[in-house]
Amino acid sequence: MSPQRELTSEAEQKQRGELQQLRAIFNDVLDAIVVFDEYFQVINANESACGLFEKTKDELLTYQMKDFLMYFPYDMIEAYYPALLEESYFKYEGAMTLRSGMMKHVEFTSHKHSHMSGIIVCTFRDITQHKMMENERFISHHMFMDVFNEAVDGIVIFDRTGQLIDANPSFCERLNYTRAQLLTKTLEELVEPTYHYKVKKLWRILHQEGKTSGELPIRLENGDVTFFEFTTTANIYSQYYMSIMRDVTEKRLMEQQLLRSEKNFRAIFENAIEAILIWGDDGEILNANLASSRTFELPLNKLIGSNLYTFIDTKSFSALKVLQTFQTKGEIRNQLPFYMPNGEIKQLEFTGKKGIIEGDHLTIFRNISERTKIEQELRNNEEKFRQIFNGSIDGLVLWDGKRNIIDVNSSLCDILELSKEEICAHSMEDFISSANLDAVIEHKETIEQKGEAEGEITYVTGNEKVKNIEFSTKKDILPGLYMTLLRDVTERNQMQEQIRKSDTLQVVGQLAAGIAHEIRNPMTALKGFVQLLESSIQEDHSLYFDIIKSELKRIETIITEFLVLAKPQAVKFEKKNLAAVVKETIDLLNAQALLENIQFELSVSPQLPMVYCEPNQIKQVLINVIKNAIEVTSNGGRIFVEVYSTEPHYVTVSVRDQGDGMPEERIKRLGEPFYTTKEKGTGLGLMVSYKIIEEHKGRIEVESKIGEGTAFRVILPA
Repeated sequence: MSPQRELTSEAEQKQRGELQQLRAIFNDVLDAIVVFDEYFQVINANESACGLFEKTKDELLTYQMKDFLMYFPYDMIEAYYPALLEESYFKYEGAMTLRSGMMKHVEFTSHKHSHMSGIIVCTFRDITQHKMMENERFISHHMFMDVFNEAVDGIVIFDRTGQLIDANPSFCERLNYTRAQLLTKTLEELVEPTYHYKVKKLWRILHQEGKTSGELPIRLENGDVTFFEFTTTANIYSQYYMSIMRDVTEKRLMEQQLLRSEKNFRAIFENAIEAILIWGDDGEILNANLASSRTFELPLNKLIGSNLYTFIDTKSFSALKVLQTFQTKGEIRNQLPFYMPNGEIKQLEFTGKKGIIEGDHLTIFRNISERTKIEQELRNNEEKFRQIFNGSIDGLVLWDGKRNIIDVNSSLCDILELSKEEICAHSMEDFISSANLDAVIEHKETIEQKGEAEGEITYVTGNEKVKNIEFSTKKDILPGLYMTLLRDVTERNQMQEQIRKSDTLQVVGQLAAGIAHEIRNPMTALKGFVQLLESSIQEDHSLYFDIIKSELKRIETIITEFLVLAKPQAVKFEKKNLAAVVKETIDLLNAQALLENIQFELSVSPQLPMVYCEPNQIKQVLINVIKNAIEVTSNGGRIFVEVYSTEPHYVTVSVRDQGDGMPEERIKRLGEPFYTTKEKGTGLGLMVSYKIIEEHKGRIEVESKIGEGTAFRVILPA
């Protein structure tokens, strides 16, 4: 063999060896490598690629570039091809979702080798674990910082020289330093000088064991010294030390207080007025104070060692329920009858706590036998009061010093025409109108001075109904409570008013009888002589005679009306169509209305029942009412007359004018003798009308609004 051929053979063997090494490296490398030809078809893939994509090599050799790119986000795919064409290189780091749904975090590089027939080498480096570790470090750091900043205990970090590196807000706040102020100090500067030996000991243990704990007195910014319980660990991060500092000043105070409390408990236990027993699960009394001896009627030496269950009826339902509650809840507050050795039965109230003293139970007893009797009497009295309160025909209200309404009875609800809930939702002042304010203020002052007071107010209900309320108040009917009694005296006042009017009418009637008798005789003579005088005088004085005769006739009319009041009239009642009487009256007064340019508008409901009446008297009433309407209605106005039936067995005649109307106080006085609003009126017309309608068992209602007019309603039984 020639030397040249031998050299060629050696070179080929060397190349084959290098190629085998490259293939071994290609297959053993940890990164997944996939090689594509110029047509983006897979021509080679290493074992890491097979493991990453969970495919065999033969399966990967059937893949194209697009089959791998579909694992990546869409925006990455859009950027890939332009970058590869322009720069022959592309790099991406991010998420990759495999066909199995598993998500991997990868570093992906793609390099196009133009000198190697356009071969594309793609490397997939799985950095999922690396990213997870980074996230864990990130989360751990943030969790540490959250704990550091939000911890209730103080946390400080310092270096090997004791210089403070960081301090959390709780520690800064407790020492009353700012964070910047603290970071200028060392651990020794914060510790009380007399305790610096403890700091040296701390360093020694830290170097030996890497952690230590104990207590250190720390000087606050204001100079006060506070004890902190600390736990220190070494090399928490970056070769620093971390101490968790807990203020134990309060703990020390609590320990001191606990010691004092034990002494106080012993003093209370021995000197308490109430009986105190310490007993076990089996009921054995382990300890007792002196008061227990008096309560349970046994010497102390015999009481201790006896069984608590022997004092109660353990078969009774109430006792069994108490014991069950005590066992399940661990505490009890109740009362039971206790049976004493001397035969006495005492009602004892007790409060018990399970296992409070070294596993044993503590119970405090109080003799409430007398109190129980008193409470029963109070309950009986309260029940009586409640029965009287709710059963009273007068309204009753309980209210406190702030005028809040506490309770009311049903009678008050009827008077105010409100529900109990509506009344109790208000204060007393809400029911006081401005018109009653002065009277109520005076009433309150009298209550405070004398303890009781009374008065009368006007109350307007929700439907505008006016009521007269008589009331009286008693202070401290119960401690801190006032009770006011309210009585609706509207009907009583109306009755008194009617009695007053009746008395006035009686006097007027008596006076009328005398006046009519005394005036009628001279009137007859005057009329006769006027007629004689008129016929004997030659001159024309007819105007004067007409005036004299007109005035004499007016006097005679007044006398006639007086006689209606003076004695009962012999009237004949008959069934009459009231609508026909109304029409006759309107026809009679129509001429007078036309002279005033006033029109009547009559409305009659069909099928009205007949009215049992004296038609001439009813006509007289209607004439009085309609004439008054004509006089108050302005020129060109209208008078509305309606005949209808709204109530069963009653017929109503309504006369409504378009006058100026009248106030409420004038309406109340209508029908009184000699009360008139007209210049030449006597007030007898309406008074006679009221009397006639009253004799017919009917009534007259008046409704008026200022500026709108007045409506008279004559209501007669059918």
